[in-house]
Amino acid sequence: MSSKSLFDYGDESSSGKLARKAKESPFMLIGLGGLLAACAIGAYKFKRRGDMSTSVFLMQLRVAAQGTVVGALTLGLGYTMANEYLFKKTPPKEE
Repeated sequence: MSSKSLFDYGDESSSGKLARKAKESPFMLIGLGGLLAACAIGAYKFKRRGDMSTSVFLMQLRVAAQGTVVGALTLGLGYTMANEYLFKKTPPKEE
């Protein structure tokens, strides 16, 4: 057996890998943006959490951040499936 993987991209930098992944699935970037937004809002609200304990606040922040990522990936999957199955334009068969 060879030691090469099925998808061999060679020595790829981190930015090159992110650019390739963005082209393959653009909704991943939307999910990452949502994650960063949820974390930024959470960092802002951390100072103003009142009498809420830190562990409860961080648990709610984690659920919100995961929800944005899962929601974006679900929208991406729905978009891909709709393009593939519903809006598929097949050329007419010539007989």
